[in-house]
Amino acid sequence: MTIQTALLQGTQLLEQDSIPAPRLTAEVLLAHALRRDRAYLYAHGNEELDRAGWIHYGRYLHERLKGKPTQYITQRQEFYGREFWVTPDVLIPRPETEHLVETALKRIQPGHRVVDAGTGSGAIAITLALESEARVCATDISMPALRVASRNAARFEAPIGFSACDLVAPLANRSLDMLVSNPPYVPLRDGPSLQREIRDYEPEIALFGGPAGLDFYRRLVDEAGRVLRRDGWLLLELGYNSVGPVRDMLGSSWREIEIVSDLAGLPRVLAARLLP
Repeated sequence: MTIQTALLQGTQLLEQDSIPAPRLTAEVLLAHALRRDRAYLYAHGNEELDRAGWIHYGRYLHERLKGKPTQYITQRQEFYGREFWVTPDVLIPRPETEHLVETALKRIQPGHRVVDAGTGSGAIAITLALESEARVCATDISMPALRVASRNAARFEAPIGFSACDLVAPLANRSLDMLVSNPPYVPLRDGPSLQREIRDYEPEIALFGGPAGLDFYRRLVDEAGRVLRRDGWLLLELGYNSVGPVRDMLGSSWREIEIVSDLAGLPRVLAARLLP
């Protein structure tokens, strides 16, 4: 079987199961099976697949048809122009989260101390460390997630300190200039209706934020008031329909509150500054 034929057959299988972007997915999986980039597939379309390549490709197609996200099969996901290592121990970084990074970068000053609470893959913390002159640390309650984040930091030579803890519990009072977080914000009641790729494969600890999806927002707002220096920034990625409730949590201790929308026009990031 040639590479071109394998792509056609893989695309047909994925189409029949209503997998999104079937052609692109087939290309990514075949390139991963061959340990090549996608350009190689077009330059060598008439090349015969060897036995090992066909076996790997077939296994990857089977996993994707069962619902396993492509990113967990290839263990790769691009974020802010960098390719991160991801496993089922961490949430897959989304393009929408780049709005959180961009909002933070506009406010970070050289030497600022920044923490990424619930870092997961480390994508946010690593990007901030590499794109600014801030001193960045990151926390997560999951040791497997911290191993993924540490490996990504080492790969990109990002100078980040990691702490295994619940949000920012061990950090000293008034020690931070900025707290950023993409917290778990899916309401528990929405679990059964999630896409199977999310529901069955992404870590629940990184997805669900209590009955209404607001539990971690309450805790982060409260803890930010303790660990941020006066004039410090709190930046949170927002979930669906959470902008109103999260804004109401801030009360009178915050100023310069800004809501940043994503490319679809949906509220995606909340930024707020602690009163001096």
